[in-house]
Amino acid sequence: MAEISLHRPFPANAVEQWDFETEVAVIGFGAAGACAAIEAAQAGARVMLFERNSGSGGASGLSGGEIYIGGGGGTDAQRAAGFADSTEDFTAYLKAAGGPCVDEAKCDLYGRNALSHYAWLKAQGVPYRGNYLPGKHIEPIDDSTLIWSGSEAAAPFCDIATPAPRGHVIQHQGWGGGRPLVDILEASARARDVDIVLDARALALIEDQGRIVGVVVRIGNQPRFVRASKGVVLATGGFVFNEELRRKHCPDTFKLNDPIGDKDDGSGILLGMGAGGEAIHMDQFFTTCPWTMPESHANGVFVNVRGQRFINEDCYHGRVSRCAVDQPGGKVYLLLDSAHFVQPMDFARMSIAGTGETWEEVEAELEMAQGTLSATMAFYNAHARDGRDPLFDKRQPILAPLDQAPFVALELDFQASYFSYFTLGGLHTSTDGEVLDRSGAAIPGLYAAGRCTSGLPAWGHGYSSGMSLADCTFFGRQAGRAAAHG
Repeated sequence: MAEISLHRPFPANAVEQWDFETEVAVIGFGAAGACAAIEAAQAGARVMLFERNSGSGGASGLSGGEIYIGGGGGTDAQRAAGFADSTEDFTAYLKAAGGPCVDEAKCDLYGRNALSHYAWLKAQGVPYRGNYLPGKHIEPIDDSTLIWSGSEAAAPFCDIATPAPRGHVIQHQGWGGGRPLVDILEASARARDVDIVLDARALALIEDQGRIVGVVVRIGNQPRFVRASKGVVLATGGFVFNEELRRKHCPDTFKLNDPIGDKDDGSGILLGMGAGGEAIHMDQFFTTCPWTMPESHANGVFVNVRGQRFINEDCYHGRVSRCAVDQPGGKVYLLLDSAHFVQPMDFARMSIAGTGETWEEVEAELEMAQGTLSATMAFYNAHARDGRDPLFDKRQPILAPLDQAPFVALELDFQASYFSYFTLGGLHTSTDGEVLDRSGAAIPGLYAAGRCTSGLPAWGHGYSSGMSLADCTFFGRQAGRAAAHG
């Protein structure tokens, strides 16, 4: 028998017997796989979904259940809160958040269709209360719908697109709305007679004369051969738990300590690459420390170990954290005065590293060179009193002088504090989910969606909460529909 490998397709002419036959095979049962299966079945295809675990979930099931939605004049929740979000502004923000890694075609397509996607989610049974929760939140702890989930209101993004909150969270009490979201999508897939096979790990794709026609899965410790006459959809997650791939492509993640994923070992990416697909932006990752809990900490100032500011602190907590990881010395400091300091949440693991009645005293306690941090704060405070931030354009009401003694420096250590992270790079795909080779040509019969691709959340420095679930649900649908049409 030919070798069964993630790194090269198994030849169809070496298959002695097909154990399963279907039209579309979906690999992975998170939100991306569920949406691909639903859409493929809706298009009339026979669908089998294979999941390595004993149930659905994936990284989507670990999320907050927040989906980034806007444009078209605004969703019902946006309009009720007074935000008339245009498609132009929505799309412009998506492109700005994608930075140098942006896929403009995906931004344009999603920008035009985000409202209809919102309606589709509701049609699957996803509930939204419809209210707006102002302020800075990691996730709502109640069942609120609409939150600010990115850097929309902060420079430079607010000068690119009119700000609007776009994080839409499933109606759910407490954190962790991703689990009920996936449960609803699973029920929708089952209602469409998707054949779901659990405890089935993908081992290899199957190729026939340059076309992907199936997949080898391990069930009961035996390889089983699945014929998929119209296509295979990979929805297997990122590579946060693949140390070899991270060390090769994403070494800065080794500075951090709290990976987020569910067996995200890069297997789908390797399957796609083995079939000739190109992996792009593999150096990109998301990270965050929940330093805006409490919210008043956004009025603080971040400095590196040299006492230098490096970011507009009004930006999304993930953007601030990602820029922090670029700084030398393995840690950064959040500077606060008595008017804005509140004890941080315990799980953030942020410790007090220095205090003082003057910024010079804090500087000395942090063992920084004399005249470094103190000069930074003198400059910042002088301009903040005039309502200006010449360095990073932080704006009121978040911009405020830190001049009420005593002063404190909170330490955010990349290894000791809670810096969660996951990968963003993956297979290069078209807007229809086709896996593309280095020339940009589609690999016949092979599709992908979700975190095993490079999608809307392509740039770690521009990530906004809800972009991953927006990407995997919408482009999961695109991939499933395209696969069904063969």
